[in-house]
Amino acid sequence: MLDTNLKQQLNTYLQNIVTPIELTLTTNGTDKSDELATLTQEIAELSDKISVKEGNDRRAPSMAVGAAGQAPRVNFAGIPMGHEFTSLVLALLQAGGHPSKADAELQEQIRNLPGTYEFETYISLSCQNCPDVVQALNLMATLNPNITHTMIDGALFQQEVDERQIMAVPSVYMNGEHFGQGRMTLAEIVNKLDTGAAEKKAAALSEKDPYEVLVVGGGPAGASAAIYAARKGIRTGVVAERFGGQVMDTVGIENFISVPYTEGPKLVASLEQHVKDYEVDVMTEQTAAKISKNELIEVELASGATLKSRSVILATGARWREMNVPGEQEYRGKGVAYCPHCDGPLFKGKSVAVIGGGNSGIEAAIDLAGIVKDVTVLEFSDTLRADDVLVKKAESLPNVTIIKQAMTTEVLGDDNKVIGLKYKDRRTDEMHVLDVAGIFVQIGLVPNSEWLKDSLELTERGEIVIDGHGATSMPGVFAAGDVTATPYKQIIISMGSGATAALGAFDHLIRN
Repeated sequence: MLDTNLKQQLNTYLQNIVTPIELTLTTNGTDKSDELATLTQEIAELSDKISVKEGNDRRAPSMAVGAAGQAPRVNFAGIPMGHEFTSLVLALLQAGGHPSKADAELQEQIRNLPGTYEFETYISLSCQNCPDVVQALNLMATLNPNITHTMIDGALFQQEVDERQIMAVPSVYMNGEHFGQGRMTLAEIVNKLDTGAAEKKAAALSEKDPYEVLVVGGGPAGASAAIYAARKGIRTGVVAERFGGQVMDTVGIENFISVPYTEGPKLVASLEQHVKDYEVDVMTEQTAAKISKNELIEVELASGATLKSRSVILATGARWREMNVPGEQEYRGKGVAYCPHCDGPLFKGKSVAVIGGGNSGIEAAIDLAGIVKDVTVLEFSDTLRADDVLVKKAESLPNVTIIKQAMTTEVLGDDNKVIGLKYKDRRTDEMHVLDVAGIFVQIGLVPNSEWLKDSLELTERGEIVIDGHGATSMPGVFAAGDVTATPYKQIIISMGSGATAALGAFDHLIRN
């Protein structure tokens, strides 16, 4: 299971184990069970502090991780490789007494949570968002003896996925009831359980002293702006829902200059660490709701808190564009999806549609073709906007069909899940029904700027209008990245515009 290089890396990590741990292996004689048994044995051979015993978990194959002599509270139902290998490594270290790098105050909050919680998280091994949730819940189970967590590979336990009608990952259940779906941070999960925590945090935020530069947003533009501002030695804050933005949904990045290949979550982790290397006040799990200018610029948050600053840099990014047709919202997460890498494995052997013929849409079709029964791409225009090399690849695949001049008009479902879609042939106005179990929407981005429409000058598309220094129509307020009218939405361009906005803000401060 593990090649020589991976064993060497894992061996280095396992040197940090302080106290003995025990792996409880449950098998059922299948090939996947044999794979998990091999993985378990290879891990145990790397450390004399790791032992293995047989288990009888209701799911097989599975491997539970816990301190020796204690009932394990972290379980992997499936083979935790791919994106989940890091989750396994962290579970081993934490069970063995190696301290987590999570905020100490947050860890104490987890230890003091009242009640008993049994969490189950359905994932796919190709999902880059799933490990965040798995690792957060694993840590909670390690810290609090009243919490257990099981990661479940949806592709391996298809019957459970069908019974619970899970069509998007990560999908989290708590005590048998649906708890949440999609990427969630440790703090978000804890605050959802500890209902009084959000009010206390809002009150604490409102009491903070004014900043010289306040960055709203934690993506590449926001991170770049924060670093450039902090390097000037001025009081800098970052407020965001979470670090990363759209980059967290990007699997392969091959055009980031000087880095031949990286992945979104890895880049985001590096961005966050770089920001924290400076004296930047980072505030997450917060959404901006309003901006106004009095003596200082005030940013009101959805939590009720208000932050003040002499200058503000808006870097709130963009989100996936929706089709805005009947049934889309009703079946979101029930067949309507926006991340083919995350949710694609849940549609193994089924027919799916991809909406959009740009690079994202054609790349999605190519990726899905190796998993699903067949893929139909619907493109509104009479030409595909994707790069020619991608189009040729898609057209060469026997289970990919491309339909041009097709306008999706409705998502069809049976009250529980997607069963098809309606589209109109724009050449003939004839209506058609496509029988599909999944619909992957890949039609571009929408700027996260609705909260600014009464405060700043925006384009017709809702993008913030800026000048060459990143300045907006409100004095002292600057903007950067995908939320602005910058014509090309690229990570490297967002980083550059973040630096420009920070330098523009600094210039504004010294002149005023």
